[in-house]
Amino acid sequence: MTDAGAAGAGIIGATAVEVRRRLLSMVERGALQPGQKLPVERELAVTLGVSRSTLRQALAAMEAAGTVRRVPGRGGGTFIAASKVDRDLSRIVGVPMLLRDQGFTAGSRVIRVGVTTAGPEAAEALNVSESDFIIDLVRIRLADGAPISLEHAMFPAELVPGLPERELGGSLYELLDREYRLRPDEAMEHIEVVSATADEALILGIDPGAALISIKRTTRAADGTAFEYSHDLFRADRTRISVRVKGSPSTEKARLRGRVVEHLPGP
Repeated sequence: MTDAGAAGAGIIGATAVEVRRRLLSMVERGALQPGQKLPVERELAVTLGVSRSTLRQALAAMEAAGTVRRVPGRGGGTFIAASKVDRDLSRIVGVPMLLRDQGFTAGSRVIRVGVTTAGPEAAEALNVSESDFIIDLVRIRLADGAPISLEHAMFPAELVPGLPERELGGSLYELLDREYRLRPDEAMEHIEVVSATADEALILGIDPGAALISIKRTTRAADGTAFEYSHDLFRADRTRISVRVKGSPSTEKARLRGRVVEHLPGP
């Protein structure tokens, strides 16, 4: 986090900025691990050679940035926050690969799987009729054993016969490619921030009303067949969204590229 990033916690002094930098450096080096509880303020202030008020300023800035979290109560304290998962929207990859590429241990728990009729929303996304059968799959995605997202995926039943009987704990995209020759070529995603319901909060281990990143996705194969419609809810406190974009050339550059420029001899 840059110095300006501390604005969420108010302006902090130069000494507090330096303390924050030292603590962040310890996190980056692995001297402080995600989930680790920091010493009590008195001990930590002595270790760092600063006053407790300066330490509190640094910790408040780190809490505002999501680097630490404070838990009240007798068993509480200040903890190093778990690392965030970078959800890169520029690639169509399954969550297991996404997690493995970032050094997390990926896991899944199947909540339910079955066959049902599509209904209006899934029917429109998958280009089927509302009475057509779909495979309905709900799973919890885990990062290093902790819930990171709640995934609800639907597939036209005629495209994936026998899917509910298969092993569904790993990457669905790898399974669909291997068993059904369905490979994602294009995906349309709609993203918004929503509040967790009581049930969603219980499943994901967060407080009711906590922020979730809602991603609704329709995935198509190279021939244009829509084979997946999903609604994923990612914990906002554990997820960062990234997008890679390329700028188009300026009007002047584009005009010059399509024009022959003559070099005229001087007088």
